[in-house]
Amino acid sequence: MHKQQEMRKTNTKKNICIISSCSEDWGGSEELWGKTVPYLIEEGLKITVYKTFVNQQHPEFKKLASLGVKFENIDIVKPFLVRNANKIIDKFTQLSGDSEPFSFYNNPWVNNLIKSFKKNKPDFAIISQGINFDGLSYAYACNKLAIPYVLIVQKAVDFYWPAGGDRPQMTRLLKEAKACYFVSKHNLNLTEEQFGTRLENSKVIFNPQKIGNIHPFPPITGEVKLACVGRLFLLDKGQDILIRILSRKRWQDRNLSVTFIGKGNDENGLKDLASLLNVKKIVFKGQVEDIDSLWKDFHALVLPSRSEGLPLSMVEAMAAGRPVIVSKSGGNTELIEENVTGFSGLPFEDTFEEAMERAYRRLDEWKEIGKKAAAYIAKSVPKKPEKDFAAEIISLIKTS
Repeated sequence: MHKQQEMRKTNTKKNICIISSCSEDWGGSEELWGKTVPYLIEEGLKITVYKTFVNQQHPEFKKLASLGVKFENIDIVKPFLVRNANKIIDKFTQLSGDSEPFSFYNNPWVNNLIKSFKKNKPDFAIISQGINFDGLSYAYACNKLAIPYVLIVQKAVDFYWPAGGDRPQMTRLLKEAKACYFVSKHNLNLTEEQFGTRLENSKVIFNPQKIGNIHPFPPITGEVKLACVGRLFLLDKGQDILIRILSRKRWQDRNLSVTFIGKGNDENGLKDLASLLNVKKIVFKGQVEDIDSLWKDFHALVLPSRSEGLPLSMVEAMAAGRPVIVSKSGGNTELIEENVTGFSGLPFEDTFEEAMERAYRRLDEWKEIGKKAAAYIAKSVPKKPEKDFAAEIISLIKTS
């Protein structure tokens, strides 16, 4: 008991910073670290969250604040001339014999982060990235001050590779992390290919889900109701692909509708596309907080993403006992057995429609397919991945 008290006392001295590259108030990439925080606080750790802008009126940040979490805004709003003046000064400094790197990792907001670190003196950093290298400038700030850090990668994109001149330093920052956590094997493999190296410090993890138990399957006595759950950002989520498919005669003639769940910058564009193509059987529902009850009303998930990590919406739909029709992007197909627990196709109109058609022809089997999907998720995905992640972080902190 005395040893445990001594360890807890030691931990109270540890300041942990969480740096998020998510520009939204609260994105899906925030769920893992957000739900990990209470376990870290139980260990006596002090937490400070860094974001471009922290909306402290957001419910999730209010919850964190009630636990004693502190917040820091990363100021990246700099006039154009100031940004370029800093770069020019840095370049001349480099030419004069200073070996400081001059590129993505030496810029005003990173310098501000370094100043904040010098003031707050964090002992360990968790860097949550939207894609596999958009937080490496923050890793540079940690690395510069010898602050041990881990990287979370929520997505890797086949068509978005690191810039040539930045790759050597990016590679170093990945390899010098205490650990690199990926949400799918696809994202890990693609990152290794993009950087041309094996990441021996890497591990595949899961995000926490909001679905508790399997939901009774609603009878298909009339309209077939599909849900497309995800941010309205077509570059990633590909909702435009789905609208084009739904404009085709065979889908117009069927008693089937799609409800888009989520918000995003492309909402108006998608509505205009649907209007142009005369697609009537779609609904834009907006953000839905109670995901657990959402699946009481829908028969299946449809998700034509162009790029993914491992979408929570797919895991949650399967956990609720619903078939999923998804694209072959990111880690989507790592959790489904084709034609058994779900259906998949490439994120293009003809190939994705083929997957939708295969699913539709087995409409009378959807209830059983959903049961198999739920059983697979229950067996394969941990109930509390955030608790497992917290245990890993605590272990790394103790040995750093």
